[in-house]
Amino acid sequence: GHIELARPVFHPGFIVKVKKILECICVNCGRLKADISDPTFADRIRHVRDPKARMQVVWNYCKGKMICEPDEPRDDNDNVDADEPKRGHGGCGAAQPQIRKEGLKLFVQYKRSKDEDEEKSLQPDKRLFPPHEVYTALKKIPDPDLHLLGLSDEYARPEWMILTVLPVPPPPVRPSIAVDGGTMRSEDDLTYKLGDIIKASANVRRCEQEGAPA
Repeated sequence: GHIELARPVFHPGFIVKVKKILECICVNCGRLKADISDPTFADRIRHVRDPKARMQVVWNYCKGKMICEPDEPRDDNDNVDADEPKRGHGGCGAAQPQIRKEGLKLFVQYKRSKDEDEEKSLQPDKRLFPPHEVYTALKKIPDPDLHLLGLSDEYARPEWMILTVLPVPPPPVRPSIAVDGGTMRSEDDLTYKLGDIIKASANVRRCEQEGAPA
């Protein structure tokens, strides 16, 4: 069986990989920050067959890009063929944050302009990037970009690294144990912990229905 969680949560074993993927994509539209039509980028990944190595190459190229580059606008006066492909990779133009990991939490931190520094010097410049927002961003990644990242749209989608359901092992895996010489039975620690998770998830769901602040 499984437990349906009220909110997505990070998997401790995948949070570093999730951070790395987020540094490669636009957190707004989900597109890869690299443009495959860019000769420099194309040359770097052309001969990289290993998916893990390809992700490393893409990450090294994308991590420093602080904007999701939109298509270059065409001049109406230019006599260009209508079938000519657009220049650029179709990004949304949004500024990109730096992704910070603290424990099992992710934060986004945007660079400020000089004017913003004067106006908002007292406000924190980073905010929590909760798992449900990360899950939404990862789901937006187009299939062609998944392959460039060394992932698979069929077997290794990035949003699967975020827990939305929790598998529950069968009772033989977590048998009850005898205490006090066998006269009493006590549940396994794993069973108690699963019960705590069910209660916590139910509390979150109830708070959401009542409109309680996060």
